[in-house]
Amino acid sequence: MYFKMVRKKIILGISGSIAAYKAASLTRLLIKSGAEVQILMTEAATQFITPLTLSTLSKKAVHVHVSSEESWNNHVEIGLWADAMIVAPATATTLAKMANGIADSVIVATYLSARCPVFFAPAMDLDMWKHPSTIQNVQKLQSYGNHLIDVAHGELASGLVGNGRMAEPEAIVEILNQFFNKQKDLFGKNALITAGPTHEAIDPVRFIGNRSTGKMGVAIAEELANRGAIVKLVLGPSSLNTTHPNIETIRVTNAQSMFEAAKVHFKKSDISVLAAAVADYRPMTVADKKIKKKDKTLTIKLEKTTDIAATLGKQKKKKQLLIGFALETNNELENAKGKLERKNFDFIVLNSLKDKGAGFAVDTNKITIVRKDNKIKNFELKSKKQVAIDIVNEIVELIK
Repeated sequence: MYFKMVRKKIILGISGSIAAYKAASLTRLLIKSGAEVQILMTEAATQFITPLTLSTLSKKAVHVHVSSEESWNNHVEIGLWADAMIVAPATATTLAKMANGIADSVIVATYLSARCPVFFAPAMDLDMWKHPSTIQNVQKLQSYGNHLIDVAHGELASGLVGNGRMAEPEAIVEILNQFFNKQKDLFGKNALITAGPTHEAIDPVRFIGNRSTGKMGVAIAEELANRGAIVKLVLGPSSLNTTHPNIETIRVTNAQSMFEAAKVHFKKSDISVLAAAVADYRPMTVADKKIKKKDKTLTIKLEKTTDIAATLGKQKKKKQLLIGFALETNNELENAKGKLERKNFDFIVLNSLKDKGAGFAVDTNKITIVRKDNKIKNFELKSKKQVAIDIVNEIVELIK
């Protein structure tokens, strides 16, 4: 697992969270992996773990201020020195300052000078993590090209249970290992992703839909793009955006428009991942005006939508990979295997709504991959970004 970051220069920024105690373990693991580590701390962080402990582990002086009585700590030089910068833990305050360029700490001053990839691993209480200002700051940092190391679910310092725990040091080191050692193994490949729900109109203001947000599909699109693929993302009604330069987003509304877009781009795709939750039925007729409440009941006749997966599965050529999803509530494996066969998938990603933390409108997922050759792989509950890595790794394995 380790010894993959030999001679890599890493800045580790530690801000004032109880999770700062994990910085000792993180530092040891980074050094064990072969990296050289320069540690920066906010003054608040020194209340949780001492600079002496960390300088002993890193074999370097720890900087808490841009300048001190002894010397000026050149944040510009440090920023240019590094191959990567990690801020872990990143508190709500430090995230806000990084997002808005408030350089009143050695961490933010160095961050603003750094030309290397920057990773941040937030740590805070449940409600702080969910607050709109934190969400906006995280999104802003990601829009600058920084890498979020997602929070974990568990018991927090307040005693609450939920999202907000800093990722474990082992997980952070593995993410960095993958980043440094990941080849552009999908360079030159064209990928098609469908994501999000579809909305099937009843009248001008109502529709038939589902709870899909598109998070899983967007995460897969971004991971494919990170690995070098050129991605067409056909995205149903969703508030999500992606700024990755390798991704072109095609916005659609209903099943038919999703099918038309997918059909066009499928012809040139080497890899197609059908992650969208497409409506199986739509109203046979759509009222041109809002339906007024009159009778006690309202009958809406439905007709089948085009089965995108089955249609593309019939058109699939030998060198194309087609991956599908199955969200089940009963007879999960049996139903997934049947769908895999009927729709000519190379593998199918199975979710069960019985698994806590899986399904729609959450940041985590728990999957089982079922391949055409009957190989089955079970995975633990993970963030959807980590699940996307597992899925793309499977794609790369099949291509090889």
